[in-house]
Amino acid sequence: MKINFVLNHKPIELDVNPTRRLLDVLREDLHLTGTKEGCGEGECGACTVLVDDKPYNSCLTPVLNVQDKEVLTIEGFREMKEYRIIADAFADMGGSQCGFCTPGMILVSYALLKNNPHPTDEEIRFALSGNICRCTGYQAIVNAVKVASEKGVKL
Repeated sequence: MKINFVLNHKPIELDVNPTRRLLDVLREDLHLTGTKEGCGEGECGACTVLVDDKPYNSCLTPVLNVQDKEVLTIEGFREMKEYRIIADAFADMGGSQCGFCTPGMILVSYALLKNNPHPTDEEIRFALSGNICRCTGYQAIVNAVKVASEKGVKL
């Protein structure tokens, strides 16, 4: 079946099984490997992408669900000016160690700051609650989002 959507700011058409997981299509067919498979059950957030600016677990999303929508992966976000502000804040605040969860954390942070440019610590923790980090600890990540907020991610 032909699936049409916007991927990382570019229109795309794929002929794929509509029930395949978006994660598999991104990684296997399109070679966008920044999106990771962690748990495969929607519990860890390593597979987070943005669909119409909302975080989605791509391991639970059939590719058909993104028909006529806009999908943003970490590769596409890296091309945006906001990436550098958030990524630098993560680096400066020690918000990333092994890096496995970082793409999902950064995309969730961007989605939060796009809708709420000055979130409270509680709002940051709530937004990040679907993403698990086993290395860094959440306070460093919360601090990174606060710093990105203070630097004024212009959205």
